[in-house]
Amino acid sequence: MQCRIKIGCFEAEHEAWELFGNIRGAGDNNEKCGHLERLEGAKEGLTLLKGDLLDPDSLFAAIDGCSGVFHMACPVPSYTSTNPEVEVLSHAIKGTLNVLEACKNSKVKRIVMTSSVAAMAFDLHKPKDTPLDESCWSDEDYLRESNHWYMLGKTMGEKAAWDYSQKNGLDLVVICPSLVLGSLLQASPNTSSLVVLKLLNGSSDSYENSSVGVVDVKDVANAHLLAYETKSASGRYLCRNKTVTRAQMIEIIRRLHPDYTLPTRMIEPQISLSMAKEFSQKIVNELGLKYTPVETTIKETVESLKEKGLF
Repeated sequence: MQCRIKIGCFEAEHEAWELFGNIRGAGDNNEKCGHLERLEGAKEGLTLLKGDLLDPDSLFAAIDGCSGVFHMACPVPSYTSTNPEVEVLSHAIKGTLNVLEACKNSKVKRIVMTSSVAAMAFDLHKPKDTPLDESCWSDEDYLRESNHWYMLGKTMGEKAAWDYSQKNGLDLVVICPSLVLGSLLQASPNTSSLVVLKLLNGSSDSYENSSVGVVDVKDVANAHLLAYETKSASGRYLCRNKTVTRAQMIEIIRRLHPDYTLPTRMIEPQISLSMAKEFSQKIVNELGLKYTPVETTIKETVESLKEKGLF
């Protein structure tokens, strides 16, 4: 049996895999997980279980009997967050450790964890143009002082995962994606797609011409599968395709849709961080990952947002 399954934003093909998705509120929230249950092949190959990263018992019940676990969840701070130390940092670390504890008790063969380029790229002490590779870690003090709680949560959560896995002999592989774009499953935009949506919805006639590393959601999904299936896979893997400025995004969209009203007034970024010019290709060289052209990724992002009536 071959089935195509997407979990969250991730999409990949699986040969005779039975997938178990652990989703908070899955048992009583069709709005949150209904789109997963409607996927082709989901009836035969996907089981959704109600769970909570802060409830170890629910995690063990979901993980027990599984040969592999993909840990993708991390708290994202809301604008109304009053205590990010607890709501983001504590939960990111505790949730990750609970997953790993359940994996240890269930004798899981390999865990693939989704971290982020945010756990790599923010170190102001490094010289300009230092290549970005898997040895790089973001500066926790800088992230805390600048209130980058999501980035700090990713950094601390991943460090906690490495510490625990090394002490307990777990086989952990980590994928660190840059900005993930591409087609959406759910009806509402996620944080990543807002980068493109803000250029399309007429909310402003200006744009801040900052740069960002982009990677296609399908490539991120394949990276996770390759990390699980490749026996020699180990350590961290940076997963980014190409650096794109907002001006370049707008130009790509304008070529595809000349009738769209797009921002025309460019302003310089309020905060300018030095971006590396060279990036690790470990994921290409060791796992054989092939990237989707960034123009295709942006095209499919725009089409998905339009199809869902978001602009």
